[in-house]
Order: sequence, then C-alpha cells, then structure tokens
Amino acid sequence: MRQPVRMATAVLAVVCAAATQALELQVVGDAIPQALSAVPGDAARGREIVASRQSGLCLLCHTGPFPEDRFQGSLAPDLAGAGSRWSAGQLRLRIADAQRLNPQTIMPAYHRSEGLQRVAPAWQGKTLLSAQQVEDVVAYLLTLK
Repeated sequence: MRQPVRMATAVLAVVCAAATQALELQVVGDAIPQALSAVPGDAARGREIVASRQSGLCLLCHTGPFPEDRFQGSLAPDLAGAGSRWSAGQLRLRIADAQRLNPQTIMPAYHRSEGLQRVAPAWQGKTLLSAQQVEDVVAYLLTLK
C-alpha cells in the first residue's frame, strides 16, 4: 500500500507546482480580454491586496483613494480613476505582465513566473499573485471611476 501513497503524493506535488505557475496569457492588443479564473473577482478582496504592504505592495509606487495609508508612492499613475481610464482586459494585462506593453517598466509582473531576473529561490516558478487575486484586483480597480 505504500506505493499508491507515494504515487498520490507525487501527483499532488506536481498539481500544486503547476497551480503556482502562470498559464500562457492570451494577449489581444493591449489587453487580456478573458478572465484568468472562473470565479469573478471580488472588489473587497482586491482592495485588500492593493492596500497590503505584504502582498500587492501597490502603494509603494502608486497613490490612490486610501486615506488610512499616509505613505503612498509617486512613481506610477494614481489609481483613482483607473476604472475610467482602462478596461478590465487592459487592467488585467497591466497587473499580470506590464512588460508586454513596456519592456522598460518598473511594474512587477504579478502573474508571470518565467523569464524573470533576480528571483529568490523560494519564488522561482511561482507568481506573485494567483489568477484569482489578479481578478480581485481588477474588480477593485474597475470600481475606481
């Protein structure tokens, strides 16, 4: 009985490893028109990610409508009005892999795991945000009209 347990453990490890990698992004023009997950994004969770100093880290570079956070960045566009300036697909591409639009951008590729430089061993082959987290951030940014 030990062999099936080892086999199941190995299969589970492969499935888990694959889940941390980004699927090939289907870019059309300047957007990813299709959602990255089957579950619609949740704007409340998206706001938490954007404002988080542990996961999204968006406010290191961006400013936005976060009165509770006194220290916000000024290197990147203000997030206020993002939902008026960009479509869901455009936001999705900018979050997932902004370097496809501008190879010189300092915006991190939040949903790319290959072709990156200077990646810590613990993060190799993994994305910074899951597909669902990207969708949550997109849902939140779309509320900022």
